[in-house]
Amino acid sequence: MVTKIFLQNLNYWGPRVCSPLPFFLDHARSFSLWSMKKDPDLESSLSRNRRWIVNNQIKNIILRYPAQVAPVKFIQKKFKTLDLKGKALNWLKKYPCCFNVYLEGDEYYCQLTKQMMSLVEEEETVKDIQEPVLVKRLTKLLMMSSNHRLNVMKLNELKRSFGFPDDYLIRIVPKHPTTFRIVNYSGRRSAMEIELLSWNPDLGVSAIESLGHSQGSEPQFSCTLPSTWVKSWERFCEFNATPYISPYLDTSHLVEGSKEMEKRIISLVHELLSLTLWKKLSIVKLGHFRREFGLPEKLNVLLLKHPGIFYVSNRYQIYTVLLREAYNGSELIDKDPLLVVKEKFGELMQEGLHEYNQRHHLMNLEKKRKKGTMMGSSAKKKPRSSEISEQDDHEGNLGGLLDPEERKRFYKVLFDDAAS
Repeated sequence: MVTKIFLQNLNYWGPRVCSPLPFFLDHARSFSLWSMKKDPDLESSLSRNRRWIVNNQIKNIILRYPAQVAPVKFIQKKFKTLDLKGKALNWLKKYPCCFNVYLEGDEYYCQLTKQMMSLVEEEETVKDIQEPVLVKRLTKLLMMSSNHRLNVMKLNELKRSFGFPDDYLIRIVPKHPTTFRIVNYSGRRSAMEIELLSWNPDLGVSAIESLGHSQGSEPQFSCTLPSTWVKSWERFCEFNATPYISPYLDTSHLVEGSKEMEKRIISLVHELLSLTLWKKLSIVKLGHFRREFGLPEKLNVLLLKHPGIFYVSNRYQIYTVLLREAYNGSELIDKDPLLVVKEKFGELMQEGLHEYNQRHHLMNLEKKRKKGTMMGSSAKKKPRSSEISEQDDHEGNLGGLLDPEERKRFYKVLFDDAAS
C-alpha cells in the first residue's frame, strides 16, 4: 500500500517510476516527498526567523490599534492566527525590551517600548528610501507572470517576504500609473489584480544572467553542496549542462513536462527567491501561484530533485524552500537595507529574552534560598520532578511557562536558543 501511494505521488517523473526496484529504492531515499538531509546552519536561520515573525506580527497588531495601545485580551484572541498556544501575557513578558505590559484597573495593556518605536520610525524611513527598489521588484514579479497580472489576495500572502509594506496598494501602485493599474475583470472582490502596463526590458534580466554578464560567462546555476555528495553533484552538472532559460521569456512554445520546461521552472523559482528579503518562501504559498507562474502541481517533488540549488525544510511543519547560494552558514550573504533594520528588531527581541531569563533565574534562586533548599552540601537534593514543579509554580505567578507540554513547545520550538 505504501509503495502504491509513493508511486502515485512520483508520477511527475513519468516512465522513470517504472524502473527496476533497485533504481526505485535509490530514488526513494533521494527524493522522498518532504525530506532532505538536514543542514543545521540553515535550520538555525529558520529558527531565529520564526521568533522574529511572531513578534513582528504582534508589533503590527499593536500599531494598528487605536493610540497604539492594545489590550492583552485582544492580542490573546489573535494567538490562534499566530499559531501559538498559551497566554499572551506570558509571551509578551518574555520580551521586555520590545513590549511594555502594564496593569490598568483590572486589565492588562501592551504598547511598544521607546526602543521599539525608534526602530519602527527607522523602518518607515528605509521603506521610503527603498521605494524605487520595491517598484522594480513588483515589476519583475508581474513580468514573470503568464498574463502580467497577479491576484492581490495571493500577493498579500507573500508581500512581507518581498519587503512590500502593508499599504503597498496605496503607497506604491498609484504613484506609477504608467506601470501598474488595479483591475477586476470578474467583479468579485477576491478577483482584484495588479496589472503591468509597460514592459521594461532592462528589468527582464534574472539574477543568474546578471551574474554571468558581470563574470563574462554564460548564465549558469551555482552549487554549494559538499564534494562528498557525489550523486547530487552528478545530477547538478547534468542539469547545468543544458542552456539556461530565462524566467522572463515567453514559455508558450515549451512542452509541459519537458527538460526545457523544468529548466525554466527552476530558473523562475530561483529568481523569485532572489527577490525576497530572506531568500526563502513557503512552498505551499508559492503553489498558490501555479497558474500565474506555470508551476507544476507537485512543486515540492521538483525542488527536491535539485538539492544543489535549493534547500527544503519542514521546520515547524511549514514547508519552506531556501536559496542555498544566498547563505554562508546560517547568515545571509547580501542583506537588504530593510532586512538590516528588521535584524535590529531581532537583536532587541533577543536582548529582552535574555533579560527575562536572567531575572527569572535570580528569582528562582532567591525562592529556593528562602525555602531553605540551598543549605550547603549536606542538604538533601530534591528530586528533579519536584524542582520542575517548583519552577512552574513560581513562573505561573509571573506569567510563566504553562503546563509541561506547552513549556516544551515554547522552548524547544519557538525559543530554540540552542539552534541559534
